[in-house]
Amino acid sequence: MMSDSPKPPVAEQRAHSATHHGETISDPYAWLRDAGYPEVTDPDVLDYLKAENAFFEGHMAPHGDLVETIYQEMKGRIKEDDSSVPQKDGKWIHWYAYETGGQYPIHYRKPVAGGPDEVLFDEPKEAGDKDYFSLGILEVSPDDLLMAWALDDDGAERYTLKVREIASGRELETVSTVVNGDVVWAADSKSFFYTEVNDNWRSYRVLLHTLGTDPATDKVIYEEADEGFQVGIGDTQDEQWIVISTGDNQTSEMRVIPASDPLAEPIVIAPRQVKRLYSLDSGHGKFWIITNDDHVNFRLAEADWATPGDWKTVIPGSDRIYLTGASSFKKHLILSQRVDGLDEIVLRDYDTGAETRIPFAEASYSAGLSSNPEYDPDVYRVSYSSMVTPRTTYDYDPATGSLTTLKVQQIPSGYDASQYETERVIVTARDGAKVPVSVVYKKGFRKDGAGKLFLYAYGAYGFAIPPGFSTNRISLLDRGYAFAIAHIRGGDDLGYNWYLQGKAEARWNTFNDFTDVAKGLIAEKFTSAGKIAINGGSAGGELMGVVANTDPALWGAVVADVPFVDVLSTMLDASLPLTPGEWPEWGNPIESKAAFDLIRGYSPYDNVAAQAYPPMLITGGLNDPRVTYWEPAKWAARLRATKTDDNLLLLKINMGAGHGGKSGRFESLREDAESFAFVLWQLGDIGGD
Repeated sequence: MMSDSPKPPVAEQRAHSATHHGETISDPYAWLRDAGYPEVTDPDVLDYLKAENAFFEGHMAPHGDLVETIYQEMKGRIKEDDSSVPQKDGKWIHWYAYETGGQYPIHYRKPVAGGPDEVLFDEPKEAGDKDYFSLGILEVSPDDLLMAWALDDDGAERYTLKVREIASGRELETVSTVVNGDVVWAADSKSFFYTEVNDNWRSYRVLLHTLGTDPATDKVIYEEADEGFQVGIGDTQDEQWIVISTGDNQTSEMRVIPASDPLAEPIVIAPRQVKRLYSLDSGHGKFWIITNDDHVNFRLAEADWATPGDWKTVIPGSDRIYLTGASSFKKHLILSQRVDGLDEIVLRDYDTGAETRIPFAEASYSAGLSSNPEYDPDVYRVSYSSMVTPRTTYDYDPATGSLTTLKVQQIPSGYDASQYETERVIVTARDGAKVPVSVVYKKGFRKDGAGKLFLYAYGAYGFAIPPGFSTNRISLLDRGYAFAIAHIRGGDDLGYNWYLQGKAEARWNTFNDFTDVAKGLIAEKFTSAGKIAINGGSAGGELMGVVANTDPALWGAVVADVPFVDVLSTMLDASLPLTPGEWPEWGNPIESKAAFDLIRGYSPYDNVAAQAYPPMLITGGLNDPRVTYWEPAKWAARLRATKTDDNLLLLKINMGAGHGGKSGRFESLREDAESFAFVLWQLGDIGGD
């Protein structure tokens, strides 16, 4: 580090301890949690965060040209006047489009019968000069005259819900300032359902608002008493039912209300049973239900509307086929499933049960249903990409079995897929599990151990990371890097059991898989120890923290975005946002000594050691309700005070944003450019290919 470089901030250590299960935990940086949170006004806290940001800016400033170069590369791959493929929905065709230079899209519609384009919603105009803008809801009423829309302007994910008259643009009502989730209109266009969050950012109740009435008198349709459960709403594909869902990470329960009778008593589909999950759609007078009640990879069942709890198996569970969803259209039941880790879209005939799989040519890819708002379409909209194939939108015609290409993601600065190669590598983990890895690189990359690798993973909540396309990663590939996605346990890439093998008491499998993948790629000569940059966010940031503690010599650089690293303290504090709902995922250390010991054994903040760490870039958001800002701040402070190396540690806290970082399609690119520049700098690749 140069002698005139800014000096790292030093956070004061203040005595603080707590005892659980007879064990005392010392936390000298607990004061970084402002006692007034979610308001953060403590001068000491703000001064420290500002000092960290100044330290970040001071070290990144000399590399501003590199950041700008990468940013311009990324920006140059975005079609500035891009637009979505128009989609018919009833009497109207809807789409959105960006203007050149625009951070946000403009939403349009036009009559199917013919007529001029109409601006439905102008996001750039609404965003104005706000530092942060997120449109959370845009729902047009069934009569096409009104729309409900919701705005978040600080990243805290508490949205203000309004109703606007489309023709005049006049705001009719402000309904709530603590909305999170969808809005679903009743069939008569005179009322709609919405969900609110409480002080702990838990979506806990569904309300019905009738136009022209005082929102304070809105009827509470359902309120969830279990502090671990979240509430959501939606509607069925046939638009006959409003669906109220509630659950946590392992248990679900659903209620339905006729869309034509919004004040009707909700009908429980099936009462909650611990560790039973189910979801549903409706069509042909039946509910179509996906559930894991008798097989870990879910079965498909049907139930008559009159007897929603009487489930009859249509497709039994399979060890090989992982059912992830069912959408009921008039002509076909469309199944979303995963086989050997790859997406499949299957059309099923209601009468015969005959199935047709939509064909895709590549050996590894990501595919799924796109926007299909109508119940009886002639074709089905499908999205597709792979590690080398840009995002492609198709219409699939079941009558001919053909895919019609509607749009291929345009890359204005140029992209030649033939110049890149992708592989699916299988790495054997230490316990014998076969972990798939998706790798992409530019042709000419030599597997001689000298190459550099960017390794990404998430590994939690059953979220699979598909082998899809990214324009941003081209900036690394063109500089000679290979880019890999580790499909580790904790995600459901290989089925629901793949997820179960990485959660709660099996959590160490996730961390071990990641380091075993790195070692496996080293054995395959993709790279060598110290030449691997790793990245993960949120729960993936927890992963970064654990492997930085356990295997620091493997990594040449670590980028941990909004990392969930103070796991033990967070899971011990039921007053924090979402904590009760997280216990099924991580364990409840308040009630269980075993869960306490397990989490304490891996929690990144609690296991910082007096050892050498690789260079690290840590990010956070002051308004983040998911991973509170003090988690990355405390972690950075303890790392600075404990680690024995002189490697660079940077912490950047977005003071006006939340979990997703800055809003706007270009502002978020700049943050990605900073991360890539940090990696290139720390791995010795400043300024060149």
